[in-house]
Amino acid sequence: MIPKEARPGDDTAGLLFYLYGPGKRDEHVDPHMVAAWDPYVPDPARSDEFSIPDLAALLDAPVRVLLGRRPPLHVFHVAVRNPPEDRQLSDEAWARVAREMMHAAGIAPHTDERGCRWVAVRHADDHIHIVATRAREDGRQPDTSWSKLRMQEVARRFEVEFDLRRLTHADGTARRWAKTGETEKATRRGLSEPPRETLQRAVREAAAGAVSDADFFARLAVAGLRVKQRVAPDGNVTGYSVALPGDRDNGQKPVFFPGTKLAPDLSLPRVRERWSGPPVNPAAAPANAWRTAAEKVRAAADQLGAGGLHEGAGDVAALGDLIVTAAVVSPYLVRSKMRKAAYEYERASRAPAARQMEGQARQLYRESNQVLARSVSVVGRNDTVAALGLLLALVTAVEASRRWHQAQEHRVQAEAAGRAGRLLHEAVEVTVGVNAAREYKPRAKRTAPRTGAGRRAATAPGSRPMVGAVQEAIPEHAREVMADPAWPALRARLVEVEKAGDDPGDVLATVAARRELNSAGSVAEVLVWRLDGWQRQRSAAAAASGSGTTAAPAHGGIDRGAPARRQGAPSPPRQPPGEEQRRKGPKRGS
Repeated sequence: MIPKEARPGDDTAGLLFYLYGPGKRDEHVDPHMVAAWDPYVPDPARSDEFSIPDLAALLDAPVRVLLGRRPPLHVFHVAVRNPPEDRQLSDEAWARVAREMMHAAGIAPHTDERGCRWVAVRHADDHIHIVATRAREDGRQPDTSWSKLRMQEVARRFEVEFDLRRLTHADGTARRWAKTGETEKATRRGLSEPPRETLQRAVREAAAGAVSDADFFARLAVAGLRVKQRVAPDGNVTGYSVALPGDRDNGQKPVFFPGTKLAPDLSLPRVRERWSGPPVNPAAAPANAWRTAAEKVRAAADQLGAGGLHEGAGDVAALGDLIVTAAVVSPYLVRSKMRKAAYEYERASRAPAARQMEGQARQLYRESNQVLARSVSVVGRNDTVAALGLLLALVTAVEASRRWHQAQEHRVQAEAAGRAGRLLHEAVEVTVGVNAAREYKPRAKRTAPRTGAGRRAATAPGSRPMVGAVQEAIPEHAREVMADPAWPALRARLVEVEKAGDDPGDVLATVAARRELNSAGSVAEVLVWRLDGWQRQRSAAAAASGSGTTAAPAHGGIDRGAPARRQGAPSPPRQPPGEEQRRKGPKRGS
């Protein structure tokens, strides 16, 4: 829950008209009042006799009768918003939030009947706006000097009570979020995210792999960003700003963001810390890049935080850079999952403490980082068998960082590490499924359907129950799987496998045998992830067989040296008679 106090204003009616109106781009839905200083105040949206100007006049009445000097900006405005992933609150719950926020801000204390007047308006599912006037009923002005801090404390309590995502404030580690205007501008331009988000990711990837100032700025240029360096009179570079091509302000000038406006650890001094320590030795044969990096990561996990708080802060920062680089060079079938893990771990990489750069774990993470950045481009990115070892090592490393944050009582950082660890675990299981599909050799199918008394009649693909397939493939886990909340999702994946022409029991047994299941918190969920990887690889192989080239995205990750078809890859599905001709169209002259 995020309370954001806006700048004071002087137009109560104008603000209310905006809140009750359609919005700048018709984004306001069902504007209505959820609470007010007086429970009997009519809602202009629900009354034909009480208008918005009437409500504004009631709110402003104590201001107009002030005996002393009237405040020039008397309108107090705060928006209280929940993150998109939180559940939707009822009007009654938002009313409680509004009353508690006004109490904490000093606008209308619970036991003070002569407090300020206020109303809370809701015009979207995820937030409310509270409007108050800075004049008490007794002619005095409220004391709101600590309003922001106290409203944040209230928000933390409601996050626990309503089971919302628990946030934090004032520890200096939060990323710089895009402002409302930036988000609206991106929507108008048809962008998938605000430029600030794109710049954060691009600068972080450049900083994670850089080894010097020159290397860092060169990587920014290669990423396609506009870069300005701030140069002191003595010739030293003291800062930088970046802009996205095409992102301009009303004056058609590029919109530059300094590194400090992107994230706390992207200022130039913090970026330079990445290569300010002892030099690293990334020497490794290209063919052994993944294995060498995995060995170093496993060794570092045992050393993380061993040198104390400040050294541990440097360790988790280096681990964050490593995850960013691993996401960039990871096999394309799991790259999106790795990027999400890097995004989630970002907060965990910034401990609320000064960081030292001499830790043993940090040195090993930096070496792993450089091994990947320098060697994987030579070997190719699509070796999921080799990448699996590194992914498993990263799961161990992130779990070690989570435990360290817990020991230091860094609650938000520990939660961020937990979310990143889950995404890495999912990437591991997807990779397991990809590898299983690449080496899969289907068993011979029965040539005749089973018929006769006591035997099940043949059914169309995708229609038969999957309970028998599970009992046959994993009998030791069958009962547990079918009682798991993830069983419907697993059954849906098995139906898709059957519709694609494979035997679901055979495929399930294949992916289950690739890696042990006894340590899984949810066997059904793990199998869903593995079947996701299976389907991604089978789809990619089918597309490659149809086009005669290896499947890979156009932007990186292409294994140019690979043959058109790998041993064990499936042949393209057979088409019904005449289907190929219909796709090609009639011959010339026919």
